[in-house]
Amino acid sequence: MSTLPTIADLDELTALVAREGDRDLYIRWSRGPDVDLAADGPGAQSSRDGLTGVALPGLSANPLRIEPWWEHRSVRLWLARRLYDYRHLRELRGPGVRPWVLRGVEIARGPDNEPLVICRAPLAWVADEVLREARKLVDEQHSSEWGPLDRQSG
Repeated sequence: MSTLPTIADLDELTALVAREGDRDLYIRWSRGPDVDLAADGPGAQSSRDGLTGVALPGLSANPLRIEPWWEHRSVRLWLARRLYDYRHLRELRGPGVRPWVLRGVEIARGPDNEPLVICRAPLAWVADEVLREARKLVDEQHSSEWGPLDRQSG
């Protein structure tokens, strides 16, 4: 699984969403599918609640699904937001953590109301360049009322 392709830019992520459909696509920030999907490893297809340490019944992930209220606005901006929102997880969770795209099935909700999913297929890693593009695109919106969902920054 570590031989997943790597999405090199935001346009490529946009094309993946257009090609695959967005209904069951998620971004997960972790050490990757080799760790998360290990059949016999502790916590396979499971995340942990950061506050209590409770094992969660699926992988915490963020949906790429474009909501109907977004209408005909930029898909690139939507996807940039999805990446930007949780970029702090790389530093929080330590070395080797990076985003990857998966096709999954939501089975529950986590303590932050995030989807908990079972991965049906890992699709691709997300390159650092995509994260830089996402940040630039979000910064270009010049919103003083919006930022990443980082508990540590508050």
